Amino acid sequence: MEPFSTLIRTASHEQHVEAETSTFMSDLLGGRLGVDAYARYTEQLWFVYEALETGAERLASDPVTGPFIQPELFRLASLERDLAHLRGPEWRTGLSALPATQSYADRVRECAEDWPGGYIAHHYTRYLGDLSGGQIIRDKAERTWGFARKGDGVRFYVFEEITNPAAFKRGYRELLDGVHADDLEKQRIVAECKKAFALNTAVFRALGEEFPLSA
Repeated sequence: MEPFSTLIRTASHEQHVEAETSTFMSDLLGGRLGVDAYARYTEQLWFVYEALETGAERLASDPVTGPFIQPELFRLASLERDLAHLRGPEWRTGLSALPATQSYADRVRECAEDWPGGYIAHHYTRYLGDLSGGQIIRDKAERTWGFARKGDGVRFYVFEEITNPAAFKRGYRELLDGVHADDLEKQRIVAECKKAFALNTAVFRALGEEFPLSA
């Protein structure tokens, strides 16, 4: 039988590619957008991670989500340092979520409160993605906008407490394979995983509309 970690990865592959190849991301990584677009994207991430990490203590004692709540993954404090660097000490006053971001954060919060399996789907798509593809974004951001290497502005992408990302990801996949869920629940988790990518892509689309490249 196919391991659940393989199932979840292959089932969401198409959505994953769509999110990664969005126009906004391509323009951002291609150095065609200013630092303001990067800062706006970072603000949107704050809303999603605030939904993911608020209530983590409660989720840590849940038999399904508990093993996944690993503080070395938490990103909120790093995001806040980045935003203070990008937007200044008063960054919270100008913080606003795009409607697409609000929908994404609301769904994450809903799962965190009512559906452990769904929460895992969002946990997986975000953290494992940041640990992998996030490194490409960090490298590009440092070179494009001159942030200090692994310093303020890109701390979100720096997992200081994870010294061996490959081993960590292996361990994470083992957690997925051992998740407390029957086959029907696993199918629901996979469907939520696809939804997570779609919600993320919608945020990219909205950002693309806010920062169109002049033709």
